[in-house]
Amino acid sequence: MPDSVTVKREVVLRAVVTDKLKQDLDKEFREAIDELDRRITQLDIGARQYVSELQRTNIQQAISVRQQIETEKRRYQQAKDELIQRQRQIEGLELGAEIVRGTLEGEVELKVGDNLQTALQGVEIVVKDDEVIEIRETAGGVQLPEVEGVAPEVESTSTIEIP
Repeated sequence: MPDSVTVKREVVLRAVVTDKLKQDLDKEFREAIDELDRRITQLDIGARQYVSELQRTNIQQAISVRQQIETEKRRYQQAKDELIQRQRQIEGLELGAEIVRGTLEGEVELKVGDNLQTALQGVEIVVKDDEVIEIRETAGGVQLPEVEGVAPEVESTSTIEIP
């Protein structure tokens, strides 16, 4: 019978807002927005060629494919608009404030006799310009703030969903 077991728990990554962080976030957003622009352009180019050829053989299928492509383009555009809006929020971040940058997965070792609630308490890592400045334990597990942090995300699949 094992003496201990290692389990996983969420670790919240927080960042102190600095000018460098604002610049880094702005760059991340610009890159994500540029990626969406590239995808929209690629979709347009590929769709034009494919639909043109398809119209010659099956007009109904061409109409259906065009509608699907337009739906996908709208999704990309909505994701882009969301990123632009979130990018604008960066300007309003107060220097010295903390924002949630995401969650990581951490491990904790449990031994017979350990208090499970204590062992699985939430943990937060606070960084300032990529340097860890504090590690906190929060009572009752991970507690996310009411205002979520800012982080651009672009999925690699054709469907874009922004959390």
